[in-house]
Amino acid sequence: MDQGLYTAEATAQGGRDGRVSSEDGKLDLKLSMPKELQGSGGEGTNPEQLFACGYAACYQSALQIVAGKQKVDVSDSKVTAKVTIGKDSPNGGLKLAVVLEVSIPGQDQENVQKLADEAHQVCPYSKATRGNIDVEIKAVQ
Repeated sequence: MDQGLYTAEATAQGGRDGRVSSEDGKLDLKLSMPKELQGSGGEGTNPEQLFACGYAACYQSALQIVAGKQKVDVSDSKVTAKVTIGKDSPNGGLKLAVVLEVSIPGQDQENVQKLADEAHQVCPYSKATRGNIDVEIKAVQ
């Protein structure tokens, strides 16, 4: 990286059944292990939900940049990130996979897919995950 512009800092305590908080106090969240992972399924959030929120927001910003250069209005667009955690058979551990669903009202599906694919090339989260986890980009209506 040539120049850092912003650094987010967060601390976890207690793992998946603990808490996470940001250094500035804007986030302070209880974590609960989902029942699907043999957890309590309590009221807290989990790392996969937090990752999905961050990826969806970052990706939509990339979509806005790409669409803006082409003079396409994406003000009513939506990006839904579906983050799945599952078994990584060869290694015996766990791994993530992501499906990003992109909707842009007023645009045909082919153009939505084209914009979505372009956003995937510039989104920092997409760059960070590229080659590491499966990420599928889907235009939806």
